[in-house]
Amino acid sequence: MVTAFKNIIVVGGSYVGTSTAQQLASVLPNTHRILLVEPHTHFHHLFAFPRYAILPSHEHKAFIPYRLFDRDPTSSRQRQDTVVRAKVLAVHPDRVVLDRPWQGSGELQFDYLVIATGTRLSAPGTMEVEEKGPSVEYLKRFQSQVQAASSVLIIGGGAVGVQMATDVKELYPAKKVTVVQSRDRVMPKFHPQFHALIAERFAELGVELITGSRVVLPKDGFPSDGSTFGVKLQDGRELQTQLVILATGQTPNNELVATLPGELINPDNGFIRVNPTLQLPGYPHIFAVGDIADTGAHKAARPGAAQAAVLTKNVVSMLEGREPSDKITITPPALHITLGLQKNIVFRNPPPGACEPSVTWREDGKADMNIDAVWARRGVRVNCVDDYHL
Repeated sequence: MVTAFKNIIVVGGSYVGTSTAQQLASVLPNTHRILLVEPHTHFHHLFAFPRYAILPSHEHKAFIPYRLFDRDPTSSRQRQDTVVRAKVLAVHPDRVVLDRPWQGSGELQFDYLVIATGTRLSAPGTMEVEEKGPSVEYLKRFQSQVQAASSVLIIGGGAVGVQMATDVKELYPAKKVTVVQSRDRVMPKFHPQFHALIAERFAELGVELITGSRVVLPKDGFPSDGSTFGVKLQDGRELQTQLVILATGQTPNNELVATLPGELINPDNGFIRVNPTLQLPGYPHIFAVGDIADTGAHKAARPGAAQAAVLTKNVVSMLEGREPSDKITITPPALHITLGLQKNIVFRNPPPGACEPSVTWREDGKADMNIDAVWARRGVRVNCVDDYHL
């Protein structure tokens, strides 16, 4: 007998989207199935991209096969949860439109929809192709550019820029490495002590830091042929370099809700408006979660996973005929960031009523950033090094 499943669609297969899909799959009745819609062939371990764009021999490990719904053969569960390889082009109140057909249709009907599309970073923080092979080759080419350049200028003083600057300088001490940050300090969303600690680490490694000045971005981009060229700042200075790395922050992936009536996008920041229950205003069966949701929470995987837990409870409540009542809580921003191959730091902003942040230094970093544990958490057993090429 063919079962007509009711669909709960999760759009976006990065950290928060996969966490949401798995949490929902663990509690839903067999009448419903999870369809995770994601255009990439593999899970992209974005946290490793800044490192693997510089350090050779590990780039293929950043792309992990999706194993979200591998079934236990002894289980009696009959749901057909799966990953749909496609991109959502538009959202309507009862269906999504795909860029390619799945099971003979370019649309998917849903009972509930979760938008977990996150944000885009400038390459190499984000890959510009969907397949693993070309992405691996891109990272190899980027590594070669870094290796060949005698000087590297990084635009942006967020986590990606800071991590790449310290990695480049530690791997290639003779290179001139400069970070230009338009704000008056790096990591501006955190307590000022974070800037002081990073500036001290930059000085220790020999990274030059320029704050409070913005780079003039040329219309046709910067040269990438290995020649020396000038980079103009808005204050009139011109810096010489052989390679520019853009690390200029996040752009919300909000385009797919443009087809839904209502003012769903906050014009001040581009994120999708949500109620404290993570439901879109006016659409109780549509949720947004993680970086794309305008929650006021820090944009990171850990707060996103906590939001996924709230969303899951609310969907279950609605399936059981109850009003969704779980609401997100906002905690102070926290970040675990590498400052070189071994040195890393866990920094937490002060909680309400406190003055001092929490700072934990560690010296336990590994060159591959403990990637084997990441694969294991993603449900992929690595028995030999060839498995990293799956």
